Parts: sequence; C-alpha cells; structure tokens
Amino acid sequence: MKIVGVIPARFGSTRFRGKPLALIAGKPLIQHVVERCQQAQTLSEVIVATDDTRIWEVAQTFCRAEMTASDHPSGTDRIAEVVARCECDAAVNIQGDEPLIDPSVVDAVADALSSHPMSTAATSIRDPADYENSNVVKVVVNAAGQALYFSRRTIPYLREAASRSVDEQLAAFPFLKHLGIYGYRRNTLLQLVRFPVSKLEQAEKLEQLRALEHGIPIAVAIVDYECVGVDMPADISRVERLLKRMAGGE
Repeated sequence: MKIVGVIPARFGSTRFRGKPLALIAGKPLIQHVVERCQQAQTLSEVIVATDDTRIWEVAQTFCRAEMTASDHPSGTDRIAEVVARCECDAAVNIQGDEPLIDPSVVDAVADALSSHPMSTAATSIRDPADYENSNVVKVVVNAAGQALYFSRRTIPYLREAASRSVDEQLAAFPFLKHLGIYGYRRNTLLQLVRFPVSKLEQAEKLEQLRALEHGIPIAVAIVDYECVGVDMPADISRVERLLKRMAGGE
C-alpha cells in the first residue's frame, strides 16, 4: 500500500499560540516532527495539513504542505480533506506536537493497516500518576489485538484488587495507555468523517469511539514508547535537553 503520513497543524492553540512554529534547538517544532516521520520505513510521503498560511509557508520548505478549510471540527476531518485529494491507499495521522516521535511507532501503526481498516498504538502504563489521570486515555484489547474500548477512566476495574495501592494494581494487570496516533485505509477515513458524532464519542470526547460504535475494527499496536509532547512553552527546554542527550551532547 501507498501510505502517507499526515500531520495536522493549527496556529491558534489555546494554550500555546503559534506552537507549530516555536523554535526548538533552532528548528520549528513542526519540522522536528516531520523529520522524525521521514525516517519511518512505511511512509511514501509526509504532509503537513494546516489552515494557516504562516505554517504552510514554513512547512513547504521541508515537506509537502496542504492548505485546508478553517472550519474543521477535528484534526481527523482536516486529514480527510487532504487524503480525499491525495493519491494514496492509507494514511497515518501523526500528532504535530511530538518532536521526538519514534519512527518505529509510525511503522507499527502503518504495518497494522495491511490487515485492518484502522489502527493505533498503545504502551504499558508504568507511572502511577497516569493511572487515574483522565487526560491519559486507556484502552483494552481483545485476544486478536483489536480495541474493545477506549476510556478516560481506568479500565478494566480490578474487582479483587480494588482496595490495593495503585502500584499493586499496575503490577497485577497490564494496563495500556493509548497513544494519539492513528492509521486509516483511505476509504475507511472518508467514511468515518461522514458519520455523525456518536454518543460515546460525545461522552468521553474521544473520536476513535465513533469508529467502534460503527463497527470499524481498530488494531492496536503495543509499543515500548513514552511520548514527549509540547503542550506549553515551558516544555521546549525539556525537549531540547532530550535532543542533546540523543545527539550525545550530554
């Protein structure tokens, strides 16, 4: 399959305006993401999808950049607009605020599309702080590695270990943290964005539940990866330190 990587990028982030263009070690944040994705073995092309000319002008100097409508309700809809006019069989939706995204995670999600219409990734929960954090989405999978459900609550509920400490519960069951990366076959994505917002999606504010409610199976690639995202300006210095370590500078 011809698989493209698409990175949605908005200028008007409520917590960090202009985030995609924020400089990290001398490069815009979005360029770091693109260059990491370009190292993936499965992607034929990496595309930045944006509704802002400032981002478009910068991004086109290091990858293909596509302007999209400004009124999309989600990044998924923005990606679907690009995919609809792109010659590809499938697409991987990559978060634009992870400058250290592991190319192997992208490949794992893309590879799963050979046997599934949709895919994503998850990793083991190791940090007790993630256990009850509603911003850390959890996922449970079936024996075939397909998602059963995603939730902001901790799932599953360990009935016999419910009174034990969080550390003990983490040791008793392999809880999974969902990573915000998705793969779609082209027709699946274009069909998905035509469905109305589902009740579960509305309740949890998780778009992937729309797919499950409409019977679209989602393969979950289990990877060993901890994402390092940039949510606030203060996160930039932390990423720069990690980049130095990766380059052998410390």
